[in-house]
Amino acid sequence: MESRLNFFGNPLAGKVLKHINSANKVIADSTLPAATQELVKIRSSQINGCGFCTDMHTKDATHAGETAVRLHLVAAWREATVFTDAERAALELTEQGTRIADAAGGVTDEAWANAAKHYDEDQLAALVSLIAVINAYNRVNVIVQQPAGDYQPGQFG
Repeated sequence: MESRLNFFGNPLAGKVLKHINSANKVIADSTLPAATQELVKIRSSQINGCGFCTDMHTKDATHAGETAVRLHLVAAWREATVFTDAERAALELTEQGTRIADAAGGVTDEAWANAAKHYDEDQLAALVSLIAVINAYNRVNVIVQQPAGDYQPGQFG
């Protein structure tokens, strides 16, 4: 399988990715827990059918010490006992924020209030930004049909 467009090698796309990557770096350096960040990226990528990002973030999470059990249960987090209440709140916000077009009212007040119980204002800003950024990455990769499976942890710095 080949990508429809070498998005990573295109000069204009490179300029766009530079800005998205800069935003992602700000989020990565925030106080939002790294494990939560990876769970959010994985769940959004699963929902969007982005194989490239699902591959990347499950491998990065594994490399950072995440357990196989938790990674295997991300898609079924509601029925899993291995996630904290804070992680569950982040995953709910991720699902609603990713499926925003599917919900007439967008993100519910309940999902927001639950996340706000577990995260301070800066962490909420990081969480909202992360959901937006991973959705942008997912859309790029799905549109160009970026192949999945060859990612190596740390490949992009």
